[in-house]
Amino acid sequence: MAEATPKPVPLLKDELDIVIPTIRNLDFLEMWRPFFEPYHLIIVQDGDPSKVIKVPEGFDYELYNRNDINRILGPKASCISFKDSACRCFGYMVSKKKYIYTIDDDCFVAKDPSGKDINALEQHIKNLLTPSTPHFFNTLYDPYREGADFVRGYPFSLREGVPTAVSHGLWLNIPDYDAPTQLVKPRERNTRYVDAVMTIPKGTLFPMCGMNLAFDRELIGPAMYFGLMGDGQPIGRYDDMWAGWCIKVISDHLGLGVKTGLPYIWHSKASNPFVNLKKEYKGIFWQEEIIPFFQNATLSKESTSVQKCYIELSKQVKEKLGSVDPYFVKLADAMVTWIEAWDELNTPAAAPDASKQANGAAAAAK
Repeated sequence: MAEATPKPVPLLKDELDIVIPTIRNLDFLEMWRPFFEPYHLIIVQDGDPSKVIKVPEGFDYELYNRNDINRILGPKASCISFKDSACRCFGYMVSKKKYIYTIDDDCFVAKDPSGKDINALEQHIKNLLTPSTPHFFNTLYDPYREGADFVRGYPFSLREGVPTAVSHGLWLNIPDYDAPTQLVKPRERNTRYVDAVMTIPKGTLFPMCGMNLAFDRELIGPAMYFGLMGDGQPIGRYDDMWAGWCIKVISDHLGLGVKTGLPYIWHSKASNPFVNLKKEYKGIFWQEEIIPFFQNATLSKESTSVQKCYIELSKQVKEKLGSVDPYFVKLADAMVTWIEAWDELNTPAAAPDASKQANGAAAAAK
């Protein structure tokens, strides 16, 4: 009798954590089981910590609620947002893996134009494991994809590219719109599947969405802070964008790359545009000053690590955006607290094993 062909080992099985922020039972994982089950999940429960979150059997996970965050970080827990999906960045901090993939719990498996289920995680990994080309645009987009290459006229001296720090995926069905756009286009759905991955050029910012995102934690993790948003703050729904502007400035400074495009997920439900408008309205005004600030931000040659870059950037936030609103002074201080907490949990000699303190007690896969 012929032996069964062994299943291929999933890419980066022991080097990647999946971080999921949630306020509800994670039934959506059933759809993702073929792709996610081999990996370790870090679930960050927002809202009422006494609520029991149910996770389908068979998944290997840790679950942290607000009580866990307060216990692990102590006074520094103030830098982690409450009642906002920005709480997910606590999962980035406590992970011990090289790579992170984060996804929202209303994101389902999308299908490509042939009808095949898209393994979003696999595509993100391919993006991260191949170089980026921020210094010169290749008109065939990602030259490292099968069937593509550098086009005529592309400098040979730049073809090695740079390490990829971030892979930013997209969404079918519900677009990632702000509240005013939602209000004027309530029925609009994204049905266009563009089979492309491209590097965002050096010096160019982008609006980063956190619901389908992967990154190299060792290269850029300390800058993946989603800010102070939600409960007690004057702004929401700018958490991932704030992180995106910070990581892009720092990636440009340190010679790292950011990719966007594939993979797609299926974004299943639109959030309430009137609720979103209440969260966003100050950000809509502020972004007209925030974006020029980041466009003009420069970092000194002494900032040779992500942490040093982030601390220097926090000082500039306080100095140049503090006059826009006192919130930015508070945010700048939280950026420093975030780095202090990150370093405490990620210094090999001093780092406690946060997973042993989790509410979910690192439930083993069955």
